[in-house]
Amino acid sequence: MAKPSLKIIIANPRGFCAGVQRAIEIVEVALEKFGRPVYVRHEIVHNRFVVEGLEAKGAVFVDDLDEVPENIPVVFSAHGVPKSIPAEAERRNMFYVDATCPLVNKVHREAERHHKMGRHIIMIGHQGHPEVIGTLGQLPEGSITLVESAIDVASLDFDENQPLAFITQTTLSVDDTSEIVTALKQKFPQVSGPKKEDICYATTNRQEAVKAIARRCDRMLVIGAPNSSNSLRLVEVSERNGCPGRLLQRATEVDWEWLEGAETVGITAGASAPEVLVEELLEALRDRYDITMEYVTTSEENVKFKLPLSLLKEAG
Repeated sequence: MAKPSLKIIIANPRGFCAGVQRAIEIVEVALEKFGRPVYVRHEIVHNRFVVEGLEAKGAVFVDDLDEVPENIPVVFSAHGVPKSIPAEAERRNMFYVDATCPLVNKVHREAERHHKMGRHIIMIGHQGHPEVIGTLGQLPEGSITLVESAIDVASLDFDENQPLAFITQTTLSVDDTSEIVTALKQKFPQVSGPKKEDICYATTNRQEAVKAIARRCDRMLVIGAPNSSNSLRLVEVSERNGCPGRLLQRATEVDWEWLEGAETVGITAGASAPEVLVEELLEALRDRYDITMEYVTTSEENVKFKLPLSLLKEAG
């Protein structure tokens, strides 16, 4: 019996960003140099496939430094940690490697700079996300106010003479953040901010790639974890541009009934999803459909971040 035809449009860029690649490489290098086990505080990146792959090599993921035995290296996740975490590690004379993405570190330094200049900081981000927890923890409690929407901005009550600044989580929706920044600047004309919002290049590029293909697709499949902020935003961007989207971690999660009747399906992957999962999804689609593929590239990425000096020195 002949398979139904299906056109697949694959967004590019997609998948791993430089910060994720660096974080994974940090754990792999630490395992090579120090042997098993290497402990990692929290998921190194938000992807179970990646985490389980590192566990198989000898990484042990924990929620708290108290779970790390003496004289065992520990890695901090790519999302960043409050200052209290490295301080505690140093108090205990632990060897740690901070795998915080350099673009998240940049936001931390911005927050410190604004604080030193006497500005109260407004952070645009999602309550409870590890990156937000890490950024809030860079400064004394009460120094940063978190907002998640333009509605939250409306409820802010600062004196017109209060020096203010804003920063943002790196994995937000570009369009939503723009709306919130506009609301902030309208309500508080004195607010200072970065020349360009702190949303990272990879988040921006992946959203632009989805926008470029969404209106040509009947459905959008986004490979990513349910706790991955940038992956969830890709689904939202697709739907905002007229194409129903679904997030899935693996090809086994495809809802085939939902795909029925679709003639063109878009595929992308969040910044912490490896390309092997895209290949796995394509194989699953080939089993059921006679597929034709088109790749749409909206930007080229050649960013690479260096490994931390602390790891290279210790490794050397």
